[in-house]
Amino acid sequence: MKEFNLELYLTNGVENIVRGILRTSLRNPDASQFVFQYAKANKKAAALRDEAEKEGRHIPPFLIASISNQCNLHCQGCYARANKTCQDGDDRNSPKLLSAAQWADIFNQAVELGISFILLAGGEPFVRQDILKAAAKQKKIMFPVFTNGTMINEEYLELLLHARNLVPILSMEGSEEVTDKRRGKGVFQRLREAMDSLHKKGILFGVSITVQKENIDEVMSGEFLQFLKNEGCGGVIFVEYVPMGNADSVSALDEIDRELMMRRLKCLREREQEMVFLAFPGDEKTSGGCLAAGRGFFHINPYGGAEPCPFSPYSDTNLTNTPLKEALESPLFLRLKREGVLMAEHVGGCVLHEREAQVKALLRGGKQ
Repeated sequence: MKEFNLELYLTNGVENIVRGILRTSLRNPDASQFVFQYAKANKKAAALRDEAEKEGRHIPPFLIASISNQCNLHCQGCYARANKTCQDGDDRNSPKLLSAAQWADIFNQAVELGISFILLAGGEPFVRQDILKAAAKQKKIMFPVFTNGTMINEEYLELLLHARNLVPILSMEGSEEVTDKRRGKGVFQRLREAMDSLHKKGILFGVSITVQKENIDEVMSGEFLQFLKNEGCGGVIFVEYVPMGNADSVSALDEIDRELMMRRLKCLREREQEMVFLAFPGDEKTSGGCLAAGRGFFHINPYGGAEPCPFSPYSDTNLTNTPLKEALESPLFLRLKREGVLMAEHVGGCVLHEREAQVKALLRGGKQ
């Protein structure tokens, strides 16, 4: 098997992801019909990106959009709460959240540029039904929706059944004990109920797992992956835990753990070809560096700020007054690329989080 290269996996029209989704949906006619239509749109998007590349402009194949600053859970080690981008209730001191109409306009701009994947996150994105409905109307974009899974009720099941471009990605940590320890008592059972409901209705879904020292052996085991497969899961995204403070660092993976994770991931891709497997930021290393700041993607916060990534919540450009095309050339993004920060060696799972002081200095317009 050739060395996995995430930048090619994403930039070359996301064909590998589409093929993987097709494999998981062939038994579902409704899902298959949508994915075939999306595959056509995706080829057109890839052509737009290729044309831009020839003109000296790089368009990333996907974006991450945090559409809500609200969440109904208080998960241990949550980066959004640590970064104060997620909260309880309304905060009058916070900037104004983007409206569903503003998000719809961003989605339309993304199509015009050739962006074909937008990952919806939060907070909890299912808090913003208005934005999810706006996303559902943009059939030329696939929207993986990263959710804690506790808000998927009958009304949402009906939306997902008819909006095949919305693909729920349920967050869990492995076993009931480990999941409930991090996410709250009873969450694992609610996730199983959500998976059961999605599976019975033939709705494609995936799972996102935050990989830590305490769960790496379990979540990458054949037994656990078989459990997810039996539940109807079409793919797994392994997200390496990024500690938000010194107290959390004991749970972070070391280099031996990362090597183990990537070896197992390679085996999974060879053995379970009907499922899609991604690892962040592990897969980025095979791409020669971090894919943030527009190299492979960038992050839009709930207020419209264009940020390098969710783990690096710094912005000098806002989409309320800047077109998406221009936001890709934000001064901060350009400085991060020019100074070689994205390609820098680092110990932990996220180069930008590890080099926070340097990112802040570049935000101010200077070098550290």
